[in-house]
Formats: sequence, structure tokens, C-alpha cells
Amino acid sequence: MMTFQHIAKVFAMAAIAVLASASFAVAEQGGRYWTPADGQSVQHKAAHARQHVAKPAKRKQAAPAHTKESAAPKQREHHLILQVNTNDAPAMNLALNNAINVAQYYKDAGEKVRIEVVTFGPGLHMLREDTSPVKARIEEMALSTPEVSFKACGNTQEKMKKAENRDIPIVRQAEIVKSGVVRVMELQEMGWTYVKP
Repeated sequence: MMTFQHIAKVFAMAAIAVLASASFAVAEQGGRYWTPADGQSVQHKAAHARQHVAKPAKRKQAAPAHTKESAAPKQREHHLILQVNTNDAPAMNLALNNAINVAQYYKDAGEKVRIEVVTFGPGLHMLREDTSPVKARIEEMALSTPEVSFKACGNTQEKMKKAENRDIPIVRQAEIVKSGVVRVMELQEMGWTYVKP
């Protein structure tokens, strides 16, 4: 009989210890908690624990205000991809118009911008030396709008070379990339904004 009473007493003490420690743990996290009959001492400790937890957060928020970076904010650079994948002169001109408008907008705002016109598939005609309906505009933009660059898909160039059985010349203002689609993907993965005119 004594053994049963001893075991019951141990279990009761363990349950009280678990409830009390759970109450303090929740109180330290600022949540609601169970209070025993003597709730004042627990509430006082919980309030003290909340104040103790809140103080480091205030210090942490105030620290960046004293750094040099916050005193002189960095100038943001904007990035835009314009995709051309159709052999359509109005679509090509629209892409060039968009590029010029965006470049001018950020120039007026005093901010930097980089714009890439990426061509692939039938859109490669935009950058072909022999078939581009916008070749003169590209030459002009290369001089007046250096924020804009042109990328030609190497895969498309190779397919056109096989289909036409001759070399496919690309305008000198353009750079050939292995894959136009992969170029668009990689730029988007780096946070560039994508627009298909």
C-alpha cells in the first residue's frame, strides 16, 4: 500500500512540474499561459520574460539605422528582357520602341537600366544581316542607346544554315548565344523582367 501511495505522489509531483515548466515556457514566448492559484508571481515572471525578449528585438531593429548603407542607399539597376520569336516587322518595331521608351524613362529618372532583346526561331530574322526589316534602327540604337543589347540564338542560326545551305550572317551589333530560350530563362532566374511585345 505504501508503494502505491509513493508512486502516486511521484506522478503528482511530476505532473505539477510539467505544468509549471510549460506555463513558464509559453510565458517566455509571449503567449497565453495557465496560472496556478498564486498567479501573481507567475504573471510577474512572465511579464518580465516578455520585456526581456522584446528588448533585443528593439536593438536589432535600431542597429541598421546607424550603418553606412542606410545613410547612402544604393542606386537600383533595372533589367528587362524583350523576346522576339516571330518574323513580323511590326512586332520587331514594337520591341525596339519598348526598348527605347524604357531606356528613356530610366534615363529621365536618373536610374540605370539594362535591356536585352533576345531573338530565336523566326524572330532571328530581326538580327539577320540579309533579311532584317529593322537593320537601320538597330544600327542607330547601338550608337544612341547603349543600354540596349541584342542576342541572336545560335541554335536557330544553325538550323537556318542547314535549311538554306549557306551561312546566316548576323548584324554586327548582335551577340550570338547558344540558345535564345536558355538565355531568357537564365536572365529570368537572375531576376530580370520578361516582356514579349
